[in-house]
Amino acid sequence: MVDIVAALIQQPDYQTARKYWNKLKERLKKEESQLVTNCHQPKMPAADGKSCLTDVADPETLLRIIQSVPSPKAEPIKLWLAKVGYERIQDMSDPARSLDRARKYWRQHGRSEKWIQQRMMGQEARNKLIDYWKDHEIKEYDR
Repeated sequence: MVDIVAALIQQPDYQTARKYWNKLKERLKKEESQLVTNCHQPKMPAADGKSCLTDVADPETLLRIIQSVPSPKAEPIKLWLAKVGYERIQDMSDPARSLDRARKYWRQHGRSEKWIQQRMMGQEARNKLIDYWKDHEIKEYDR
């Protein structure tokens, strides 16, 4: 977390970034935010070779914390999150939009129309198989 905060506030000094992160944690705790609770502290190797507790977060928590940091570096991420959130809301009212967006994304990455069609058909077959399993109450089992 300190590394992420250091990048967002453009602070090369580790200790200053650590202090900023600690202040941010205090503020979030006062606001009764669950974000700090979702940060875990595994022991990780430090620069001096010793192991020390280090704040880490999963991607969802990390993105929420980035939203709490007032910084020009965080702004593009905040804008992207708003865009993706808006797209997701649109997709819920019209699921075909997400399929169109997937096709467009794959085209941008050089995939052929044949590849895209096969990918879509493969997904449809997979969905039908999963639905069949659910309809027939087929459960996973341990080997």
